[in-house]
Amino acid sequence: MPVVKADLQACQGYANCVVGATDYFDLDDDGIVVVLRTEVPETDRLRVTEAARSCPVTALVVEDA
Repeated sequence: MPVVKADLQACQGYANCVVGATDYFDLDDDGIVVVLRTEVPETDRLRVTEAARSCPVTALVVEDA
């Protein structure tokens, strides 16, 4: 099953990922990404991958576990 990984040091709080997949991503009080669900079912893979790719600083990746 694919998993979401976040580079919290790279995140700059653009929130593109949140717009693309609110059920997987949020921002904390400091504007850093919070991964709400790390495991991604195949039915959500495309949508979550696109949300991760929308990050302008490439702080997110969806990869096979």
